[in-house]
Amino acid sequence: MKRVVITGAGTINALGHSVPETLEAMREGRCGIAELEFRDVERLAIRIGGQVRGFEAEGRFNRQQMSLYDRFTQFTLTAAKEAITQSGLEFHGELSAKSGVVLGTAGGGVSTWDENYRSVYEEGKNRVHPFVVPKLMNNAAASHVSMEHNLKGPSFTVSTACASSNHAMAQAFAMVRSGMAPVMITGGSESMLCFGGVKAWEGLRVMSKDACRPFSANRNGMVQGEGAGIFVFEEYEHAKKRGAEILCEVSGFAMSSDASDIVMPSKQGAARAMAGALADARIDPGEVGYINAHGTGTAANDKTECAAVADVFGRHADSLMISSTKSMHGHLIGGTGAVELLACIMALRDGVIAPTIGYEEPDPECALDVVPNVAREAKVEVALSNAFAFGGLNAVLALRRV
Repeated sequence: MKRVVITGAGTINALGHSVPETLEAMREGRCGIAELEFRDVERLAIRIGGQVRGFEAEGRFNRQQMSLYDRFTQFTLTAAKEAITQSGLEFHGELSAKSGVVLGTAGGGVSTWDENYRSVYEEGKNRVHPFVVPKLMNNAAASHVSMEHNLKGPSFTVSTACASSNHAMAQAFAMVRSGMAPVMITGGSESMLCFGGVKAWEGLRVMSKDACRPFSANRNGMVQGEGAGIFVFEEYEHAKKRGAEILCEVSGFAMSSDASDIVMPSKQGAARAMAGALADARIDPGEVGYINAHGTGTAANDKTECAAVADVFGRHADSLMISSTKSMHGHLIGGTGAVELLACIMALRDGVIAPTIGYEEPDPECALDVVPNVAREAKVEVALSNAFAFGGLNAVLALRRV
């Protein structure tokens, strides 16, 4: 099997419009969660989120593109441009023919759904724009990235709720490792922060009205975010031959299904996914220094994840650093694993562990080192990135420092 490395990264999220901005915010423990600003927000009970501020789509895309690009696609293209530019790759000839795109999203064009339902049902209009369907479809972002960058290999979208990005990146990893593709563009995006998107989530009664406080005893729910994280996964020898800068190595992955409940997480399912990723990467549990937790800030998720970590790592669990950056940028649902992968890269490459901010009270059921409130400097050789979704769908990536 071939080795797989990351040679480019791009993002836009509540913490920043680029990777450097985002990592600086993570180092500083800065919170991107604030009061939401969009039409009819006053009708919502939940009025906070990790909203992307200062993003002027009109200055980035022309009129024809705007008619085709939902906000989640706009975020994807912005992040993909940054990632591919950093990688230094240009896709022509055989490289173009074999390289592709696998992206994750849970909702796809939610803003487009919301706008057009309002137009038809509230405003009484009988027609919608002819491009509504291609604008809202979940594969829109992947298709536009492939067209923008001349990627003619395997391209598709994965939708597994909050694990969508990790499942997508796992598929991209498998394709490069198997030799099916020399390069894959991968990651995920989401933009559910509109009236209809937030109103639907309110019904679940898992949302916080004031802050995201993962692992803290007084946590009271998750907070939504939006944005994208995109990466260039490349075969190691291909990257080495062209002198590419390598950010880290993707060493293994595993996926599992709880097969138990549509919303309540299972300790056993999460543990199987973490243990499977370690086995796939041939990594001893004692080698892991950092875990980017799923860490949503809900009572059930946080304690279940901590129990799963304890089961997999045994005594080493007390030596692990585990943090949730959702406390800063919010839960990007299908895009969340991709933005969180940046924290793993920062830990491996820069030796900086992103904190879990908003931590106020120790919880005996989350008695691990959650890197509370302040970033930490530490040398890390191996990191895990966890994603555990509604439906009991789990996906974990294992990464190494190069």
